[in-house]
Amino acid sequence: MATTVKRVIGEVRFSYLHVFEPWSNDPEKEKQYTATLLIPKKNKELVEEVRKAVKEAYDVSVNERWGGKKPAKWFDPLQDGDEPKQDGESRGEAYEGCWFINARSKNQPGVVDKHRQPITDSEEFYSGCYGYASVAFGGFTNSGKYGISCFLNNLMMTRDGEALGGARTTAEQDFKDLNISEDDDEL
Repeated sequence: MATTVKRVIGEVRFSYLHVFEPWSNDPEKEKQYTATLLIPKKNKELVEEVRKAVKEAYDVSVNERWGGKKPAKWFDPLQDGDEPKQDGESRGEAYEGCWFINARSKNQPGVVDKHRQPITDSEEFYSGCYGYASVAFGGFTNSGKYGISCFLNNLMMTRDGEALGGARTTAEQDFKDLNISEDDDEL
């Protein structure tokens, strides 16, 4: 097995979190644990740290996985959030001004708060909160395509943020402004 390059990166914003149950958007594919890491472009130091880790993983992969071949075209896990999706749709407001990395694992990642206490509730750790990610970058070859994958190890939440995509509310919040008269009991 080729060497991977492990890093703890952050502070990032988490999106598309599936860390308590494995998930797949394709029923034909194996379910995995996932987290998208949003990195503000203005955090040039963090962006450079990630670029160096990807470059190191690329160099290792050339020697250990790709037989000395330096592919002219390869997948870089650090993607531009300002670029549209493959279907031309916008990635959404949360991705604007950010780079992003999709991290995956077949094994459930550990999730802790800033005091290193385990978080086991998806209501406490959700898409939109902020923290650090322990990840590993490693090379792959698939159907003649080359690239660097990002493997998800562990996550630490440092602070809350505005929930992304389908934020849940309580029943009390949803119905607090409804005025129901006593006459409605007789219907």
